[in-house]
Amino acid sequence: MSNMTQAGLLCPLIQDMQRHSLNNNKQANWTVVCIHGLFSCMGILENALILWVVGFRLRQRTVASVWVLNLAISDFLATLTLPFFTTYLYYSHSWELGNLLCKIQASIFFLNMFVSAFLLAAISLDRLLLVVRPVWSKNHRSVPGAWKVCALGWLWAVINTLPYTLFRSVIKRQDGGNLCYHNFALLFSTEDTLERDCKVRHAATAISKLLLAFLFPLMVIAGSYIKIGLILRRRSTRRTQGSTRANHSLIVSNTDRGPETPKTPTTTKTTIFLKPLTSHQSSTMKSTSLSGTPLNQTNLGQLSQSFVKMVTFVIAAFALCWAPYHIFCMIEVSAQYRKNSLSAVEVGLPLATTIAFLNPVLNPILYAFSCPHFCVRIRQSLGAVFSALVEEEGGILRTHIKRKSSRDASPASPASPRVSLSASKSPEIQRHFPSPLASGGLEEIHLKSHEECRT
Repeated sequence: MSNMTQAGLLCPLIQDMQRHSLNNNKQANWTVVCIHGLFSCMGILENALILWVVGFRLRQRTVASVWVLNLAISDFLATLTLPFFTTYLYYSHSWELGNLLCKIQASIFFLNMFVSAFLLAAISLDRLLLVVRPVWSKNHRSVPGAWKVCALGWLWAVINTLPYTLFRSVIKRQDGGNLCYHNFALLFSTEDTLERDCKVRHAATAISKLLLAFLFPLMVIAGSYIKIGLILRRRSTRRTQGSTRANHSLIVSNTDRGPETPKTPTTTKTTIFLKPLTSHQSSTMKSTSLSGTPLNQTNLGQLSQSFVKMVTFVIAAFALCWAPYHIFCMIEVSAQYRKNSLSAVEVGLPLATTIAFLNPVLNPILYAFSCPHFCVRIRQSLGAVFSALVEEEGGILRTHIKRKSSRDASPASPASPRVSLSASKSPEIQRHFPSPLASGGLEEIHLKSHEECRT
């Protein structure tokens, strides 16, 4: 092809790869192509659905939705290049799409790698701040601030991707196939400095992406969640100790008071009249805890469980999908000194790259199945599937998704009443049935109390 690189200067490792013929097993190649093609279609459709739901179906944007939206954009770009890699596999590991698409495919691949690592680390630090500095987070944590952090992450990823774009090229193999690979002798190299430039540049890029796109983000993620666990455990211990001391003081106070004259028992009758609520009111009542403390009065550092579960799954998928790729990249660096490692790289690196491509395909599935009552919500509305992922309890992470279904406006059936009490009524009843947050359309429950005293 006319736009292929026919440069005379090639790194020694590339020269060795030119002489090797890659996998020519047609049956194995067709199996890989079919699997990869299936993943390509799934990844594009899944991430397009995520972008539609999170990007266009949200009535109110939250910090959590900004993180998920940017991850989805990165994954969608990566899945758009999956057909290119599938074509490469279809032509028996030969790149037939030209030099420009070779650079574009590689650039988006590495861009997704760096952006995903940055955003997962940012999400972990955001979770940590919610626990360590809940008041500060409530006052300073904002959607525009999250967008600025994401923009910084994209800029950081573009800068780190530039070397892979500049050195990527199509190289002719001796068997007639084409390599889409990084040739580190492509720029500013001479015959005298060829070997040194190739070794230094290759090692520098491999180590930098290992550290900046894998190890350092994983250290930040692990450190953040370990710190969160320790803080929450310490707070739980303090609350338990405080409750124990209070109970002990009450027991001592009752003991010191001594025996008292028995008092005449008093019987209180309480009548509660219930009125069926609308579906909106019913859903509002479900957010009220029956333990006596409304959810909006819980600790501001308490995390949305569905969001934490989703982040945990996404981080685990990131680590498992990208670890083989980075391992084979380091083996490739050692192949410059140990030629017998090159055959393992030529077989294992394309497979590791395929596993890395699975990460943007798996993420939308993890987003969906991290949502509580997935099967029920998917039948009601596609947008409702992701409502819990960006739902922030206690005033921290709360997002409503537009529901276009007419069922949301219909009244609830009389078989599912809810209880709402005025704050001015009996404290004993209010302790068991706290007031909901929603107002309007709810009538007070009338309480009739009669005291019968016997002397």
